[in-house]
Amino acid sequence: MRKNVLILAAGGGHTGYAYALAEELHRKASLSFLVPHGDSLSAKRLNKFGQVKFLLKAREPKTPNHVFVVRFVKAFLESFKLDFRQFDVVVSAGSNFCIPPVIVAWIRGVPIVNIESPARFVKPSKSARVLQHFSKLTALHWEEQTNLLKGVVVGPILPKPKVEPGNKGYILVSGGTYGHKRLFDTMAESSLHNIVLQTGKVNPTPYITSHPEWTVLTVTERFHEIIANAEVIVTQFGFTVLEALIYKKPVVVVLNPEWTRGASAEDAKQLAKKIKAVIVSEITVETLLKAIQEARKQEIPVFKNGAKNLANLILKSI
Repeated sequence: MRKNVLILAAGGGHTGYAYALAEELHRKASLSFLVPHGDSLSAKRLNKFGQVKFLLKAREPKTPNHVFVVRFVKAFLESFKLDFRQFDVVVSAGSNFCIPPVIVAWIRGVPIVNIESPARFVKPSKSARVLQHFSKLTALHWEEQTNLLKGVVVGPILPKPKVEPGNKGYILVSGGTYGHKRLFDTMAESSLHNIVLQTGKVNPTPYITSHPEWTVLTVTERFHEIIANAEVIVTQFGFTVLEALIYKKPVVVVLNPEWTRGASAEDAKQLAKKIKAVIVSEITVETLLKAIQEARKQEIPVFKNGAKNLANLILKSI
């Protein structure tokens, strides 16, 4: 009998892990998904694999603590209205979004799979640390993470390549879901012309105005094609650095000082070393241009298929 699997996808990179796992489980299990209210991009990406429903996400990167507490309680109340007993496994792909539905599913007696972030080397993410106590399996990306959590190393959870990689000579500057305004502003001061800029939630208008020769977009379901045809990728510390691996693209990681709740600068340095990326902490035109040149010389590493390994564990062992 096929297993019924619910995957919790919190948006951004967390949806990236959910998508990669769904690719491996598709047609082998019956899949359903929970995504944050308003996250239409995650819903569009995942609905080809199964039914998508929405749940409140308590905290965004800049949500004040007093607002978070209220929204966290509301997320629990929403979770108690869901029928988790229909599922054989619930998979958390990370973030505070997953904590209320995982705990409610655990109360209902459903086995939990907990995925740690690949960006954690110094200390575990809060969600993974909390949810390991409710989980039958915690999936880890790297051997180094066994020093942080009790889990199974499956390898980095990466999506399958969808197109053949090419090189159209442009530099992709990506801010992920929320954007990286300081990076964008600094790049806008440079004389680089062949830029594809993905701004996320940062207003794209100033860059369209100041650099009409650039290609500027907010988000797109075809982002993998843009990655696949880039020469170099300049991005903040997120899932894009891992997507770049599958298309063998050199990466510059630019730390975003605005994000203080996620992985640390030391985590970023260790991940950059692992994937042969060039890291930039002082954001100037000079440091960015130097890093881009250095990245072009890097050899892209190859890793085992963590998504496939985790899918096999879910199908055979959970």
